Amino acid sequence: MKKGNNIVGAGLGFSLVCALPVLLPIRGRELFYTNSIAAFLLWILLTLLMSRILKHGFSGGKRRWLLPGIFAALFSQAMTFGAGLEQNGSVAFREIRLWAGAAALSVNGALIVRFVWDLLLERQEAGEDGGKERKGGLRSFFLTAAGIFICYLPVFLAVYPGFFVYDAQDELMQVVTRNFSTHHPLLHVLLLGGVVQLVHKLGGSYNLGIALYTLLQMAALSCIYAWGIGRLKGEGAGRTFRILSAVYFGLFPVLVMFSLCSAKDGLFTGMLFMMVLLLRSMIRDPGRFLKSRADVLLFAVSSLLMMLLRHNGFYAFAVFSLGMFLFERALGFAAGRKKLLFLFGGIFAGFLLVNQALALALHADDSENQELLTVPIQQMARVYSMEGDTLSREEKDTLHEILPEEALRRYTPKVSDGVKVDFDNEAYSRDPARYLRLWLKIGVRHPFAYLNAWFMTSYGFWYPDAVIDVYRGNSVFTFTYGDSSYFGYEVEEPGRRESKIPALDELYRRMSLEIAQQRIPVLSMLFSPGFLFWSAAFLIGFLWYGKRGRRAAAYMLPALVWLTVILGPTYLVRYVVFLWALAPVLLFDAGFELWKK
Repeated sequence: MKKGNNIVGAGLGFSLVCALPVLLPIRGRELFYTNSIAAFLLWILLTLLMSRILKHGFSGGKRRWLLPGIFAALFSQAMTFGAGLEQNGSVAFREIRLWAGAAALSVNGALIVRFVWDLLLERQEAGEDGGKERKGGLRSFFLTAAGIFICYLPVFLAVYPGFFVYDAQDELMQVVTRNFSTHHPLLHVLLLGGVVQLVHKLGGSYNLGIALYTLLQMAALSCIYAWGIGRLKGEGAGRTFRILSAVYFGLFPVLVMFSLCSAKDGLFTGMLFMMVLLLRSMIRDPGRFLKSRADVLLFAVSSLLMMLLRHNGFYAFAVFSLGMFLFERALGFAAGRKKLLFLFGGIFAGFLLVNQALALALHADDSENQELLTVPIQQMARVYSMEGDTLSREEKDTLHEILPEEALRRYTPKVSDGVKVDFDNEAYSRDPARYLRLWLKIGVRHPFAYLNAWFMTSYGFWYPDAVIDVYRGNSVFTFTYGDSSYFGYEVEEPGRRESKIPALDELYRRMSLEIAQQRIPVLSMLFSPGFLFWSAAFLIGFLWYGKRGRRAAAYMLPALVWLTVILGPTYLVRYVVFLWALAPVLLFDAGFELWKK
């Protein structure tokens, strides 16, 4: 048996060595890899690894392979597709080598994932100590919130008055001119524009208004994260874990950037963070949750604000709510079904009422459709740009009715902004079915072009090695984007950067606009949206594998939010900041017994 394991392990190791070129910027035909002792040494190491895994003695039947197999297959496909998109701007769907590499990675990956999950389960069972729950207390909450806020202050002084970026000027001008649209969530427009404009009127300084808004958001997020740490303390989180979590929330650059950024993504992340923590309590004990007025109120408020702060929040929450009631028995909701229906119904009613009331009161223009049609717009633009000679004159004329030729010529694979900005909403609204038929007709002839168009605007969310450079060459107020578009960094007009700590300001500038942290092995992955996504998927899969599906169910809401962002205009960190915020909570859940100390 031992000899057989070694032979099979050698074969699996060899398949991984051969599959490596489809993951990395190397080509199998190039002798520096195929005719290299490095490849031979790698084969030896992989053979030892796979032989060790095969000796594990897997048990539990075929069903135990389902989740590891699904995870490995999806991850392998993401890695092979992502490598092609990063290197060539497209996936070579017709290449047998790509599919063979993905198959080899899937088989080996399933073995590795199940082996690791089994080891984690064994360690958890051995480390279970039945830790007692602890009460958080107001003193602990205020100390934690103050600690996180104090961590933010040096960066705030360094980038004073804060990061006023990502449509900040547009939102402010809506308030100044009283000319509103639903392009941006109206609640955030009023919050941001209202605070900045009010302070400017009272004190004559836009910078002071931006600084005040930044400080208010810093305080709000500090309190939210401190509250979350307190909730985990109440569930048995140990002192070391709580301290590390507070340090992480206060110092990790991604969370700091968006705590000090005027974009809606920071507050949206805070609301989603609260919702997930409350959903965990709801799913764990629905009856107890519904008896707590504080928890019910917090859930209702955070849900309402989450949907009001980002349009895609509504779609994700709607699908999640439907799923909860479809699987109510499995989640243990049968007893409190009526109360939960009333709660969720009230939240949706409140959202629709507030959202419509704001639009009516502000006479907001709601005629835009291009945000919902980002993917189809980009798909037709790609075909027009790269394979335009395959379109008939009639098809081009129909396409030009909603997308002018000059807009189509601005097509860039990684971001749809240049094309969709000139989308003719009025023409589209007159006969949507006409343009749907055009999109379908072109797509039938160019399915791979459509897939590549969508993948190119989303692969940074699911390919860990992606470089976020979607705005390369775009000029903004104070700089032109170069090799990196990791974070907007600047202060849009009428604000102005007045750094009090230039050295720290320069550090954040480099992390935002240069290939800086990406040059550091291992550390670079902590800044990768794709790595954070697959890490979260790995831990959620582990919860299901360990028969703790109810604990994993709360994370289906952020998973649905993630699904909405891959249908967006491009891939940017700002759209998935919640992955970083939820990381400590997910780690706590996945290693629950180990942290109860």
